[in-house]
Amino acid sequence: IIRSRQYPSITKALWGKALWSPSYFASSCGGAPISIIRQYIEQQKTPD
Repeated sequence: IIRSRQYPSITKALWGKALWSPSYFASSCGGAPISIIRQYIEQQKTPD
């Protein structure tokens, strides 16, 4: 609400009412073993 009042011009550029799209997240895994990373990826839900 504050954003739309303060910056009405960006409302047209938004995806609906979100500031970013619900696409994906990428980050460094640091020193995590590949087996843990693979397990994490396999447990993620897929889009319907």
